[in-house]
Amino acid sequence: MYRAFYGLSAKPFKLTPDSKVVFRSLAHQEGLAILKYGVISKKGFLVLTANVGLGKTTLLQALVDSLDMGVKLCLLNNPLLYRDEFFSYLANKFGLPWDGNKAMFLIAFGELLKKAYEENERILLIIDEAHVLPVDLLEEIRLLSNLDVKGQDVLSIFLVGQPELNDLMQDDRLLPLRQRIGIRYDLKPLSLNETKQYILFRLRSAGARQPNIFTNEAVAHIHEVSKGTPRLINIVCDHALLTGFAENRQVINGELIKSCVEDLHFPGESTPLPLAPKTSKGKDLRKYMLVVLVVVFLLCAGFLAREYLPDNRLVSWLSSFLPVQWPTK
Repeated sequence: MYRAFYGLSAKPFKLTPDSKVVFRSLAHQEGLAILKYGVISKKGFLVLTANVGLGKTTLLQALVDSLDMGVKLCLLNNPLLYRDEFFSYLANKFGLPWDGNKAMFLIAFGELLKKAYEENERILLIIDEAHVLPVDLLEEIRLLSNLDVKGQDVLSIFLVGQPELNDLMQDDRLLPLRQRIGIRYDLKPLSLNETKQYILFRLRSAGARQPNIFTNEAVAHIHEVSKGTPRLINIVCDHALLTGFAENRQVINGELIKSCVEDLHFPGESTPLPLAPKTSKGKDLRKYMLVVLVVVFLLCAGFLAREYLPDNRLVSWLSSFLPVQWPTK
């Protein structure tokens, strides 16, 4: 609708990932380099995390496009599967038989790794949205790596997800998996300067003859409300171009961006745009709940000691932990 008005040959701010139009910030360049290194250096496990909308899926698509014929890939981007469904998916992607028998699948998978080693090939399993994986399935994935005989090192497993994946990995049952992770990387949001370069890149990729459609003030406000999240930048910019067209504005300024953000604001949302929550808040909440539980325990212990234990020293000791002093018998 607004393409002709702004001299564009395509929509510059699509929400769907496009590996052919990828803005490489320093963080994205480093992230892609680390993913490639994880394949080349034969790292067994790699963990990449990033908040919602920072471009994990786009980064994975760029990696997949760069893989050579010597890499056999299984990309799982919807890991909410039961165990047998997971093995069925792997079998289908790697061309292995599956009749519901896990033992037979493991034998076939082991033969696949052996053949890949003999033919100088690599086996790559990428699990996107890995933060939703149940612990039991993560353990099954770890055990798959046991089939990669020492000296072959043909299997690489990449776990990619939101920061909650780091919390999930702290489960005591996943200690063996944590010890096998060779590389960790956390993808950071765009800086203010990168946000400006990102918008210009998107406009040029869409054929803009006049790339300075957004003023510096507009860019600054976009970065402020989006926190450098590419997906949110796309949403605001697309809405701004539509509004600018409707109001016959060739240049998008800060005032128009503020108006667009108000239109996009969800009722009840604590931030102007739907940003990912800070993970530290969850940890702080857990610490707070632990303190509350301890206080409740001590209160109960104080009451019980007061009621049933005649030993005044024990009561005095328990009372020393409480905000009030309980009278002794």
